[in-house]
Amino acid sequence: MLIGYARTSTLEQEAGLEAQVRDLKAMGCDKIYQEQTSSIGPRPELAAALDFLREGDTLVITKLDRIARSVLHMGEIIKTIKAKKAGLRILSLDIDTNSATGELLLNVMSSVAQFEREMMLERQREGIAKAKDAGKYKGRKPTAMSQEADVKALHAAGTPAADIGRKLEISRTSVYRILGNVAR
Repeated sequence: MLIGYARTSTLEQEAGLEAQVRDLKAMGCDKIYQEQTSSIGPRPELAAALDFLREGDTLVITKLDRIARSVLHMGEIIKTIKAKKAGLRILSLDIDTNSATGELLLNVMSSVAQFEREMMLERQREGIAKAKDAGKYKGRKPTAMSQEADVKALHAAGTPAADIGRKLEISRTSVYRILGNVAR
């Protein structure tokens, strides 16, 4: 049985998720698990897909970076898949771990992908440092503070902090930070 797994990091990447699901369906996946979450956070759908695997099944992904964040993490996933006597297929790389050649290619490509990511992060850090030195880097714009007037108006109307946070889609902590010394 072919089991598909699709993931994007953010909710804004809906088209990317849809494209992955489309490709997995075209590949003939009988069951597809999908989620929109960062690779560093909990991924319940990946856990469910790995749990669902049975002997002879193949977990199918569209790209290597959709499943693992490092060589070590990929090794852990492969260990789980192998323990179930299943395989992994990566469509974009035409890799299938059901063969010795496929396993070798996966190990090499995982190392290359981790190297590329580390190089990208290094360039990003250098760019941020350069922008800071030039006084052009301000960090991300605070989202909660832009809603200060709404927070204060809702608080003045007697709305509890937790409800203000839910209504304005900010944390309760941000609500308290905006309100400062106002009675909670």
